[in-house]
Amino acid sequence: MDLAVLIVSYNTRDLLAGCLNSTLAGLARSGLAGQVWVVDNASADGSAEMVRESFPEVHLIAHERNVGFAAGNNLALQAMKRGGELLPRHILFLNPDTCVLGDALGEMVRFLDATPQAGVAGASLLHGDGSFQHSAFAFPGLWQIFFDFFPLHPRLLDSRLNGRYPRRLYQAGRPFPVDHPLGAALMVRAETLAQVGGFDERFFIYCEEVDLCRRIKAAGWAIYCLPRAQIIHYVAQSTRQFRDPMFVALWRSRFLMFDKHHGAAFCRAARWLVRWGLWAEARRARAAHRRGEITTAELESRLAAYREVAAL
Repeated sequence: MDLAVLIVSYNTRDLLAGCLNSTLAGLARSGLAGQVWVVDNASADGSAEMVRESFPEVHLIAHERNVGFAAGNNLALQAMKRGGELLPRHILFLNPDTCVLGDALGEMVRFLDATPQAGVAGASLLHGDGSFQHSAFAFPGLWQIFFDFFPLHPRLLDSRLNGRYPRRLYQAGRPFPVDHPLGAALMVRAETLAQVGGFDERFFIYCEEVDLCRRIKAAGWAIYCLPRAQIIHYVAQSTRQFRDPMFVALWRSRFLMFDKHHGAAFCRAARWLVRWGLWAEARRARAAHRRGEITTAELESRLAAYREVAAL
């Protein structure tokens, strides 16, 4: 088999249906021998039922609780192995809030087949209106933390200081090496995955693809972004359901990643920067409350999230 597409879903029923339609159509267009897996993390919106009724060809794992993105993908990988079938040559980890365009799947598979040193290929992501979306990033450092809380000039936000690759690389249309693609559409060579292992399940959500790509690079594989493999990404459709809890989850994962891949001095500096940023965010939230832009309940929820992150 050429490809297995793994989708972990949580309360994104309608988006998931669109994603599955586009993925199955993409597989058909590409001529690839492939299969699609959905891991539903205990959705309450009928997602699992929709997959059973409308997409009988899709392999469904309906989990009884939300185990997160990393563990959900690992469940599908383990299920494939238990099935006794040979693992496909490549695995695509795909978010449910995506829509596969054209022959994106074929582009990614053909690139990995033609580039033996490449362990990962990432798609070029577009917003729902077709506009540009950064699809790959440098591994996060202290500057990125600073810009999270103090955005300054838009040019700096769009620069390599903030981990972004120049738009001209995407516009050129040729594959270019990166530190890590966004996990919304991340294809990994099965041989690479067998060497480094699956996702670290301590990452419930966020940073799991960064950690995986760090391990892949450390094992000597190259990682690329493919501008011609285009996929629409509607961005954060699951996580926006829980804004403040997801803010805490984001920083819990980032601190785990920093502790895992950086030394003590970097981690101390990162935590100091975050606490400084949280103080600034709290001031902004209180000012917004005084202007009537957020309710008292929203203010209290944000401040509680900031306190929780500061204590991590």
